[in-house]
Amino acid sequence: MLAINGMPDHIHIFFEMKPSCCISDLVREIKKSSNSFIKENNFIPHQFSWQEGFSAFSYSRSHIETVCKYIMNQKKHHKKKKP
Repeated sequence: MLAINGMPDHIHIFFEMKPSCCISDLVREIKKSSNSFIKENNFIPHQFSWQEGFSAFSYSRSHIETVCKYIMNQKKHHKKKKP
């Protein structure tokens, strides 16, 4: 994993994987494991579940630092501008 961060309603995970790996399998395992962890530790007072879908993007090795910075600055990126 290269970077992970999120907002209350979504999360960004940046990782490297071999082309032979299946992104759907990886995301399914991340959701399954994190869902169990969240429930077992009572982090959320209500029923928790992940949305059905996900988005995945490829990157160029020359952009690793830029993508990591983008993910680590999610609060700034999503901050709403006041008029």
